Amino acid sequence: MRKNLISLMILTGILLFSSGIAGAHFTMVFPADSADSMWDVAPEDFIAELGDTKDIYISWGHPYEHILFDMSTVPEVTVTKPDGTLEQLTVEEITVDGMDEDGNMGTFVAYKTSFTVDQMGDSVVSVKYEDIDEDMVDFTKSVIHCGEEMWVGWDAEVQQTTEIIPYMRPYGMEEGFVFAGKALYNGEALTGADVEIEIYHTLEDGIEIVEAAEEMYPYDAPMVFTRLTRSNDAGDFLYTLDEPGIWFVGATMEPEEGQPVRGVFIVPVLESFPAKSASPGVDVALAEEKGGEDAKTATAPGFMASLALAGIIGALYTIMRKK
Repeated sequence: MRKNLISLMILTGILLFSSGIAGAHFTMVFPADSADSMWDVAPEDFIAELGDTKDIYISWGHPYEHILFDMSTVPEVTVTKPDGTLEQLTVEEITVDGMDEDGNMGTFVAYKTSFTVDQMGDSVVSVKYEDIDEDMVDFTKSVIHCGEEMWVGWDAEVQQTTEIIPYMRPYGMEEGFVFAGKALYNGEALTGADVEIEIYHTLEDGIEIVEAAEEMYPYDAPMVFTRLTRSNDAGDFLYTLDEPGIWFVGATMEPEEGQPVRGVFIVPVLESFPAKSASPGVDVALAEEKGGEDAKTATAPGFMASLALAGIIGALYTIMRKK
């Protein structure tokens, strides 16, 4: 009996350890004021005023568990401006504090760059990074938005080898919204590709939520770390981003020989708006102000479910029109 118990404990330890490091690697591209504040990244950090200088921090790791690795090569960074102008950015090597895959705290090689937001609209920051240990190439896009109703440039194709083109504007998105996009490889539809979806956590939250996941799902905890869908014959895919935070969406080209090449799109997601109030009467009052006689119907659960379904149908319709 004791022997069986010891064997079970060893097996459990192996499962916990393996699940704790099994999240997907991503190139994290975060706008921030400093290397320390980059870990508190929020959707508002992807917004800029005209004339702002945006510092961009680039690191390599598991966003969900907040595990970091040294970047093994120098990333190439460009910014595509709203009018299509391309600017090559210079990067500098820095170090950032964090936790490794064994749970040890340390410093890790990362990079920093910056650019001036000199046009209204959407600037697309593009990062190419090749990781030696993972033997893969990562192409990541992150959108910096500037200007009220200046919704121009967010769906720009920037000629990455593997690239995600969003069908949904990637800002102003709330928790529970559907994100739809098209995966491309060398400008053509990337069909049947695995699309990984993962949300970012701070170190403290990452430790807590991983422990909870390992306890609740000991048979396969990483299934809730990295969500997975697949692109269809047209390269299209969609997924519901059900929590506020910073999401990573990555489609991978897996060649028969050579390195996998992945395209990643970073999506900041807001909390639901208007925020749920403590008093249902306030929600009805808001609805009355906006909807008149149909206010109570508009706040009914069945009506809200119908709205959600309509949103999904609308997203599918958009995709079909793009084919």
